[in-house]
Amino acid sequence: MSERTFVGLDVHARSTVACSIDAQTGEMTRARLTPELEDVWRWLQELPGPVAVAYEAGPTGFGLARFLSERQTRCVVAAPSKILRASGDRVKTDARDAQLLARLLLHGDLVPVTVPSRQAEAARDLVRAREDARSDLMRARHRLGKLLLRQGIVWSGGDAWTGKHDAWLRRQRFDDPARQVAFESDYEAVANIVARRDRLDAAIEAVAADSEFTAVVRRLGCLRGISTLTAFGLAVEIGDWHRFTGSSIGAFVGLTPSESSSGASRSLGSITKTGNTHARRLLVEAAWHHRRQNRAGKVMLDRWQHAPMPARLRGQEGNARLHARWRRFDERGKRPTIANVAIARELAGWCWSLAVMD
Repeated sequence: MSERTFVGLDVHARSTVACSIDAQTGEMTRARLTPELEDVWRWLQELPGPVAVAYEAGPTGFGLARFLSERQTRCVVAAPSKILRASGDRVKTDARDAQLLARLLLHGDLVPVTVPSRQAEAARDLVRAREDARSDLMRARHRLGKLLLRQGIVWSGGDAWTGKHDAWLRRQRFDDPARQVAFESDYEAVANIVARRDRLDAAIEAVAADSEFTAVVRRLGCLRGISTLTAFGLAVEIGDWHRFTGSSIGAFVGLTPSESSSGASRSLGSITKTGNTHARRLLVEAAWHHRRQNRAGKVMLDRWQHAPMPARLRGQEGNARLHARWRRFDERGKRPTIANVAIARELAGWCWSLAVMD
């Protein structure tokens, strides 16, 4: 490291607490700044240079990191879950947090997160808006279904939330005006969220067809269960696939077993569920598709037409192996939910192999 001054910033929406450490003199300086980027930059210029800066990843985003990088100042966005804290440290203030960041930056003990480009962050916002719509739709449907269930009205005409089910819902009438208004309100909420979800799906399809993620999306689509929506979500959430290997990406998405071992005793528990929650959910849902017979339908064949031949061959190899693993799990009587997590962990490795393919 060639820097002389190491700065820790505790960044909040309305204030920023700064602490700097001069590596040559050991002098420590503290300041309370406004969240304006120019105000932070003016204070940094008063310090003996070169300067290195660190702050925790959080809701304030990556604007400060990009701002400093454009001015040739090294900025580390630290992973909050990886910051070392003493077990006996029971006092937590903004000033102490900034000082801790400065010290860890000085000693090189911070684990950085990847700062996405502006385009990648915008694509991630789009994917997460679609995820929010999915969650809102599930809750709205539950509210509508439970309202009917309290009146003893249950749909029994096949799969729910189809066109036939929607026509049945629109025929429901209640004698009590208050209950009728409540039903119409819940039904309208479901219809509005469905329309919002469809608009987001169309936007994702358009962006995935012409963006920096297009090549990765088309290669990932060679695997069963990886639609354009799923492939685009994985691409923007994971970002730089070259950070990982086929065996380490499972740990990043929290699909590896937790472990508590001591001496000769080794105990494995449930999966860690750390890392990117959205990417983990997409992989777990996609893994269920490999339980069915390994046969390429029209949708899969259409996706293969947009992928290069090496990716198609690699995808077919992955589909065959994952289906074979599902069959072995079923023959052993493995609980399907546990088996599916194991398939999802291996599916993450196959996705990695396709994403890093030249």
